[in-house]
Amino acid sequence: MFFGIIVVNKKKGSKHITTLYEGAFAKINLTLDVLDKRPDGYHDIQSVMQTISIRDDIEIDVDTGKPWTLICDKEGVPTDHRNLAWKAAEVFFEQTRRQTTGLEIRITKRIPMEAGMGGGSADAAAVLRALNRHYGEPLSIMALAELGSLVGSDVPFCVLCGTAMVEGRGERVRKLPDMPDCCFVVCKPDFSVSTPELYKKIDDSTIPHRPDHQKMESAILAGDLGKIAENIYNVFDPVVTQEHLELNYIKSIYNSYGSIAQQMTGSGSAVFAIVQDFEYAAVICNMLRENYPNVFIAKPV
Repeated sequence: MFFGIIVVNKKKGSKHITTLYEGAFAKINLTLDVLDKRPDGYHDIQSVMQTISIRDDIEIDVDTGKPWTLICDKEGVPTDHRNLAWKAAEVFFEQTRRQTTGLEIRITKRIPMEAGMGGGSADAAAVLRALNRHYGEPLSIMALAELGSLVGSDVPFCVLCGTAMVEGRGERVRKLPDMPDCCFVVCKPDFSVSTPELYKKIDDSTIPHRPDHQKMESAILAGDLGKIAENIYNVFDPVVTQEHLELNYIKSIYNSYGSIAQQMTGSGSAVFAIVQDFEYAAVICNMLRENYPNVFIAKPV
């Protein structure tokens, strides 16, 4: 599943540097329910999350002998301590008491930003996995996921990948069986959504319908893609759609060309569809690309 290779003693100038490579996989929310607001200001959630094959690539030069740097090929991405990948490296070295004489993190972005797909969290998780592997795995995968909760709410799940029930602020992750093989089509419209404002709207309104997590888990345990599709639901979806009706247009294209479920992921604004055959996914992708440049076909990983 993981794109992880260690290249040892790559020479840069007069210095030999180890370079680590790791894949950072996007996530979608098959279900998402928002529960009570916590004393720390966050909300408890329940969500069945799934990693998909859309990914960023992370390269880390260790022991560069220079101050820490972060480079990203996408404009608008923070390249200092505000970036979750940088923060993940800081937390790893602080908590494991390992040391480095310098670090350079390079991020090749493919996961759309402000999409609800966990791009920043995926990058942070990839940094944690790569550093943990490089330093002889001082932390188990579950301990590494727990460490990820110090970085961001979605990071613990992004450390583990696969299919999982996520609860609390995101720190409680329970692995589920892999979901059946299928295709996802993901479309990121041009607009983005403020997550804090969206949570405030949820607080100020009544949620008329919530996902049935018991049915979703049963469908995943049975490997029944049709039942999984029937139980997809995100409480944020109708709130965002009310103000951005073009989500209905995207879903109508999905529905017209063979998807068996369509839903916004996270706090948006990306919308995904489950499609059983690649041929249908390709047709949907071509239809949407007439109006939306950020359309992807992916598989569960």
